[in-house]
Amino acid sequence: MQQQQRVTADSVGDTAVTVLPDDAVVSRESHENISAIVIRADRVQAVLSTLRSAAGFDHCSCVTAQEYEDRFETIYHLTSYDDRTRELAVVVPAPKDNPVSESAAPVYRTAEWHEREAYDLVGIEYADHPDLRRILLPETWQGHPLSMEYDQTQSQIVTLREHVNPLQEDHREDGAAETMHINIGPHHPSTHGVLHLEARLDGETVAEVEPDIGYIHRCEEQMCQQGTYRHQIMPYPDRWDWGGAGLLNEWAYARVIEDLADINVPEYAQVIRTMSAELSRILSHLLFTAMYALDVSGEFNATFMYGFRDRDVVQDLLEDLTGQRMMFNYFRVGGVAWDLPKPRAKFFEDVRAFTNGLPRKLAEYHDLLTSNEIFQIRCVDTGELPPEVAKQYGVTGPVARGSGIEYDLRRDDPYGYYDQLEWNVVTEDGCDNFSRVLVRLQEIEESAAIVEQCLDLLESWPKADRICQANVPRTLKPSGECYRAVEGAKGELGIYIRADGTETPARFKIRGPSFSNLSALPAMAEGEYVADLVATLGSLDTIMGEVDR
Repeated sequence: MQQQQRVTADSVGDTAVTVLPDDAVVSRESHENISAIVIRADRVQAVLSTLRSAAGFDHCSCVTAQEYEDRFETIYHLTSYDDRTRELAVVVPAPKDNPVSESAAPVYRTAEWHEREAYDLVGIEYADHPDLRRILLPETWQGHPLSMEYDQTQSQIVTLREHVNPLQEDHREDGAAETMHINIGPHHPSTHGVLHLEARLDGETVAEVEPDIGYIHRCEEQMCQQGTYRHQIMPYPDRWDWGGAGLLNEWAYARVIEDLADINVPEYAQVIRTMSAELSRILSHLLFTAMYALDVSGEFNATFMYGFRDRDVVQDLLEDLTGQRMMFNYFRVGGVAWDLPKPRAKFFEDVRAFTNGLPRKLAEYHDLLTSNEIFQIRCVDTGELPPEVAKQYGVTGPVARGSGIEYDLRRDDPYGYYDQLEWNVVTEDGCDNFSRVLVRLQEIEESAAIVEQCLDLLESWPKADRICQANVPRTLKPSGECYRAVEGAKGELGIYIRADGTETPARFKIRGPSFSNLSALPAMAEGEYVADLVATLGSLDTIMGEVDR
């Protein structure tokens, strides 16, 4: 497969500065692997708009907010859907006594949710933001938990919003139809977790829908900031995705800390990582297939049972390899915890038995789902997400590839052993719920092909060269800033770390793909039937553990 040649960080920064107004750029910084420019807080929209239109940075992948002793700071991590090797960090400092920065939401729609999170947790205000209010915590919450002045011992009084009529005046042009407010969730099977949808219906048509998140916010970033790099952080990523994609999440942390600490992973360990990660991806996609059939058909059907039958086989394989069935904790900084289980021949035989049987099983899924007329009626031309809208919301993973966006970090920003193997990036241009199902089923095939190639390599690997871990110092105290991402089961899973030379991160920010993907739900569902809303939400394959981080 072809891969893009990474351009140098300096060249990207130089190009960015040349197209920007002279009075907008304050200085330059050098983050790990990418260039960074520091701009004025009142020129955010002008700078980002120019970078988007003139320099091709059409993907705002992450927004990180943090506080220093002398200032607040927002970092917009920019890249391109067409060329992932071009990355740029746009740093926006704001004064300590008046932390106000211009909003990026008018330029990148995905920044709307990210900036709300920054305001909620850190306390930075964003001028011209279309809806600046809390997103994870209740509106009555006092203070911002990640600010230095936050008093963790203060009392919180979280009252119900009284005397507010949810049936607000109909503001549409016709104004004739009556609307009905309906709550979907936060405890409902079709929401796949504690997600609350505030929907307004005009008959059976969705006039408005707003995802209400934050019900299980678990402070994962803050717990990681209290853990040491070498051992204490790695168990956490598994818990961001309880669908089975934990090994992919572990790789995201491993990648960023290995870059910061300049650790080279042995080639043998890279092959094991690649194989186990694709088994983890299959585990996640099989869960989607099983649960989505349940969402759309509304009954305990054969597809649901088949999905869990096949998942159990993969879980057995990963249990043999890692010792766990879900919270794997198998990756280590510099490699993996241990070698393949013994006897090796038996493990190879078991994995091949699974991959060899997949074509027949996938044919059954297609017979039950994609060839089913009722399933097609429910999924074809519903939940439409045009590629230009998907890019505005920072959508990635199978959701983006179901809109024809050929964006996959395994190819576009190679890591592990992916660039040495033969496989294809799967895309569908239907831009609807049906396309997203097709993408995931085809990705199971591609993942199986990757696993089989890794097995071939591992079987023939010389015994003397089977090195599972690099020689990593007992205590890691890196310095610098780094944002790195991997292709998780749901899309781009990124982590930003600011290391200050101590054993623990000064800032640990998680970019969960489900967070950005879910923000696009109103654009996909409004104007469709409420039954299609359930199908559209399910097609996003949202895991609330990486939304409410």
